Amino acid sequence: MPGQTAGDTSLAVDVSRHVWETKYRYRDSTGGGDRTVEDSWRRMARALSAVEPRDRDLWEQRFFDVLKGFKFLPGGRIQAGAGTGRNVTLFNCFVMGTIEDSIEGIFRALHEGAITMQHGGGVGYDFSTLRPRGARAKGVGAIASGPVSFMKVWDSMCATILSTGARRGAMMATLRCDHPDIDEFVSAKRAPSALRHFNLSVQVTDAFMDAVRRDAEWPLIFPDVGDDGSGGSIFREWPGYRGPVRCRIHRQPRARALWEHILRATYDYAEPGVLFIDRINRLNNLWYCERITATNPCGEVPLPPYGACDLGSLNLTRFVRDPFTPYASIDEADLVETTKITTRLLDNVTDASRFPLPLQQEAARRSRRIGLGITGLGDVLIMLGLHYASPAARETAASLMRVTCHAAYRSSVQLADEKGSFPAFDRDKHLQGPFIASLPADIRAGIVRQGIRNSHLIAIAPTGTISLLAGNVSSGLEPVFAGAFERKVLNEDGSRTAFELVDYALALWRQLKGNPADVPPGFVCASELLPQDHIAMQAALQPYVDNSISKTVTIPEDYPFDAFAGIYEAAFDMGLKGCTTFRPNPITGTVLTEADLNASAPHCCAIEREPD
Repeated sequence: MPGQTAGDTSLAVDVSRHVWETKYRYRDSTGGGDRTVEDSWRRMARALSAVEPRDRDLWEQRFFDVLKGFKFLPGGRIQAGAGTGRNVTLFNCFVMGTIEDSIEGIFRALHEGAITMQHGGGVGYDFSTLRPRGARAKGVGAIASGPVSFMKVWDSMCATILSTGARRGAMMATLRCDHPDIDEFVSAKRAPSALRHFNLSVQVTDAFMDAVRRDAEWPLIFPDVGDDGSGGSIFREWPGYRGPVRCRIHRQPRARALWEHILRATYDYAEPGVLFIDRINRLNNLWYCERITATNPCGEVPLPPYGACDLGSLNLTRFVRDPFTPYASIDEADLVETTKITTRLLDNVTDASRFPLPLQQEAARRSRRIGLGITGLGDVLIMLGLHYASPAARETAASLMRVTCHAAYRSSVQLADEKGSFPAFDRDKHLQGPFIASLPADIRAGIVRQGIRNSHLIAIAPTGTISLLAGNVSSGLEPVFAGAFERKVLNEDGSRTAFELVDYALALWRQLKGNPADVPPGFVCASELLPQDHIAMQAALQPYVDNSISKTVTIPEDYPFDAFAGIYEAAFDMGLKGCTTFRPNPITGTVLTEADLNASAPHCCAIEREPD
């Protein structure tokens, strides 16, 4: 297949071609379209340069140059849809609008989700607006069945909309940690067949974590406007309301007991994850005009209602010079220049894309959020001779993320000077945001003078499928899963084809050294790492990521529960915006074994989990 690199093996080329042909290759009704992957790169480059007001030929060539050889990997919807003329979105995922607590509102939200998924987008929802099970609906006297019951309706819709093909439906459901149905939500995926198209995350507040540590009572509440307050009430901010609203206290369990329930469920069947929602909002660059309560399906982009994910990943393996030698290094000049071009490319996606709903277009163009990320980090560290768990590896990874982040921000400032700032930009308030305040002085000075084109710029997505496309490079910031393994990949008819794969860095090492059995210094697989090593790497990169990071912390099956519980508290203390773990268990099986990819594993835990 065109686009091979020195590290490709025939096996990697086979799976790369399969992914391209089943997921991203464009064929028109007459049998024309993309004949080679170079045609796909040219198609994307031409479509995304077409929105430029001038120098379109120049930008088409520059975009093509960063796409060539899988140096930059746009999100799957961009690869499949850009330049095809099809009525599809180029955005991978959306957070949908606030669900109104009425039958009309619920099914209106369901309808919007179905339209969005039909156009190719994954969806995220906050179900906290739905009244708890057993509550009486005023006016009609009916008894509410609770948010989890309606999630089952969404799950069936998703299964129907995307019942065939080489893509899988993906949805995120979140619920506040003080919603009265939080126990039911936490246990919702206990059965292997339950809510298979959903990832679940609990919105964990700072106040809840404080209550956990004090072993205090934790009130479970729901808005009850007009109630006389009997039984106790408190005022809280709640999605769907403009300000604090009076909420009735339904009961008050011990916070530590609820926390243990969340962690036990995650330990036993891998869900729910947690979102540290106050930190997400505190560090949101648009803190002054947004309130976030949900994320895209894999959690790397927290979004307001109708917000969208505009994603792409830099393939870091293409920036390594002299791999596996004492002189191995990253070409930072090339990384900076490529980051500048890809920032512009992703910004153009907002103008080139169709949108399933007008409100999604309005939200995307109001903030012009993008999520430029990385993939291949685990392989790069091996190519540099660094063990994933070492301080030197974390320092190198943090340096790469810092370079990428600052280059993207400088590019966005330049774009604002050329094309204007995003419409929601408020210069004085934007500069007060903690993330913006942490940027170098020249970037902040540039924002003062010229504004900034995009509200957010950096997100680290899972990249499971697009990393296969690039020759089986390691996914996102994850360590290498295994040196060699079998992987089953979806076909266009929904069946699966098995491929025997070798990790990219290992294949390159053996090709360069001529030894089919040796492994390079520093080579380590995910199963050989401690959970703390995963968390430490995520924490090292988080300061340079203004959106968030999708990462799964792999947990040995025999890992003690008490130690497991400490991982989540460590994630909170180390400044992460969320945490997702996976421990092999009877409900979901394993994520990926050296023999097989478990087809029934949930999206949040499967290595091929981004909805592209």
